[in-house]
Amino acid sequence: GDIVLLAKPVTLTEGDRVTLTTDVPVATDGTSKPEKLLYAVSLPPVHGQIEHINYPGVPISSYSQLDGVAQKVSGVGDNSHGAGKESLR
Repeated sequence: GDIVLLAKPVTLTEGDRVTLTTDVPVATDGTSKPEKLLYAVSLPPVHGQIEHINYPGVPISSYSQLDGVAQKVSGVGDNSHGAGKESLR
């Protein structure tokens, strides 16, 4: 089916960390198996990173919707370079 992704903006400053739960990005694909949905970070943030909570400091390029439900994924800000607004894909 069609995939629908709903996302809310998140503001981070240097050193801030936000847990990426299903309140921030959440997707549906019309099936009854949302636990099988995977998020791929194809364009990571330039001033910060997405990481697994159990492995801080190590950027990740994908995670599952179940990781979001379990609050195992975070976004970490590094605006030490004077970054303005940015987004990730």
